[in-house]
Amino acid sequence: MKFFIDTANVEEIREAAEVGLLDGVTTNPSLLAKEPGDPTAILREITKLVAGPVSAEVTALDHAGMVEQGRELRSIADNIVVKVPMTLEGLKAIRLLSREDVPTNCTLIFNATQALMAAKAGATFASPFIGRLDDISADGMGLIAQCCTIYRNYGLATEVLVASIRLPQQVTQAALLGAQVATIPPKVLRQLADHPLTDAGLQKFLADWEQVKNRA
Repeated sequence: MKFFIDTANVEEIREAAEVGLLDGVTTNPSLLAKEPGDPTAILREITKLVAGPVSAEVTALDHAGMVEQGRELRSIADNIVVKVPMTLEGLKAIRLLSREDVPTNCTLIFNATQALMAAKAGATFASPFIGRLDDISADGMGLIAQCCTIYRNYGLATEVLVASIRLPQQVTQAALLGAQVATIPPKVLRQLADHPLTDAGLQKFLADWEQVKNRA
């Protein structure tokens, strides 16, 4: 499974990249709005920190505007992926951008039929939002299972990009189901490495080693 980080904060991305496990980044207008400075400059800096895909989202609602903005975003760097909403206009834009070999990420997917439509349109990634489904007592992880099964059934090349992750165990569950990508908030990404038994074991090893040093 590929690990993407879901943020537009350059320092958070730099910190995650230094660990050596970061495969890409997802941003959106809300995340970019939180950061001071010009969004284009921020995206350009992010693309220099990460060799993998960096999703940047269009804000137009019509397919012609989406395609135009997508081309502009793609001109920032070769690893920019154009993020397009799951609408009929968005699907048109994905089809047109795909014909130009522009990678796309179909976002705001909330059912398996939408995921299938995104794949048929030629999206590089499809982003089901599991946390927002869980928030309304729907089954977010069940959607991931459906998407993975459908894509396997038909040999579709689109990758399932699990979005709106809230908990570390959701990453494990998505990996078990076969999702190719998880985009993870910085807080959850740090939590993935934590376990109380790891901490306790390390403290025990260090305490025992101190006793060995004290023998001298």
